Amino acid sequence: MATEMSLSVLAYNFKRQRLAKPLWDKLKQWLELERRLVADGAAAAGAIDYTLGHWSALTRYLDDGAVAIDNNHLERQIKPWAMGRRAWLFAGSELAGQRTAMVMSLVQSARLNGHDPWAYLRDVLARLPTQLNSRIEELLPHRWQPCAVC
Repeated sequence: MATEMSLSVLAYNFKRQRLAKPLWDKLKQWLELERRLVADGAAAAGAIDYTLGHWSALTRYLDDGAVAIDNNHLERQIKPWAMGRRAWLFAGSELAGQRTAMVMSLVQSARLNGHDPWAYLRDVLARLPTQLNSRIEELLPHRWQPCAVC
């Protein structure tokens, strides 16, 4: 019995093979024909060579329904950091910049693990002074559980 996820992956794979693969095949054929017409050293030749050289990675999503077509999800994840990059150049010192990077990493990791970053940090900072060193990993975002007694 297939799970809902595997059915979804199979459905995506079938649609991609049926609808997108013929278009990609035509594009590859067109690129190969155009490459013969473009002089070596031309910018277009470099772009075509690059595309054909990365064809396997470019079309990998066609063979696996679980592979995303684009990386928009990841782009949205890093957008806050990309937007603030200039402002964070002036964190005060190199050490302050390193500390800021650590906190930002914890915040993003908490988000990726489905936690509210504010609740996560508040709980971890409250528990940290009494947490045993041998159990410090329990406070990492991928292992953290909210304190039920606190």
